[in-house]
Amino acid sequence: MPNRRYEDPEFAEAAAPDPDAGDETAAEQAEAAAPAEAPGDEALAALAVLEKERDTLKEQLLRAVADFDNYRKRIERERRELSDYAATDVLLELLPIIDNFERALQAPAGGDEAFKKGVELIHKQMLDLLRKRGVTLIDALGADFDPNIHQAVIHEPSDDHREGEVMQELQRGYKLGDRLLRPAMVKVAKRS
Repeated sequence: MPNRRYEDPEFAEAAAPDPDAGDETAAEQAEAAAPAEAPGDEALAALAVLEKERDTLKEQLLRAVADFDNYRKRIERERRELSDYAATDVLLELLPIIDNFERALQAPAGGDEAFKKGVELIHKQMLDLLRKRGVTLIDALGADFDPNIHQAVIHEPSDDHREGEVMQELQRGYKLGDRLLRPAMVKVAKRS
C-alpha cells in the first residue's frame, strides 16, 4: 500500500519542525506538548486505588467475622439441643434399675431381710449411676440456709440450732458439676 500523507493544513503545521526550536528532538517536543502531570498526581491515584482495595478487604473481613459469629451461635445451639437428646442415654441406663425395683417388689413378703438388701442394692446402683454422670449430693443438714441451693419449706423455732441453720433435710438436692439440678427441700431454724 502506498504511503499517503495527510494533507490537513493544521496537521501539517503541527507536524512541521519549528525552525526556532534549535536542537530539540522530537521526543522532547512531544513531551513539552503533552499536558504536564505533577509527580504527586500518580502517587495520589495509587493511594486512592489502595484505599479502595483496603475498604473492600475491610468489608470482607467484617462479613467473615459476622459469619463466624453466626456459625459459633449455631453450633452452641446445636450442642444444647444434642445435650437434651443425650438424656435418652440416661433414661436407658435407668431402665435396668427400674427392672431391679420391680424384682424387689415381687420378692416374697416373708423375707424382710432379702427385700431390704434388694432395695439397698438398687439404691447403691442409682447413686453410682448419678456419680458416673457427674451428679453430686448437696450436703444440707447443719449448713447455713443458702437460697441458691436450698428451698425452705418450713421455718421452725428452735433453741438448739442457730438462726438460719438447716435442721432437717426433707428431700435431697443435687448438682451436676457446678449447676444446680434440684434444690434441697429443708426445714430451717429460727429464733423463738
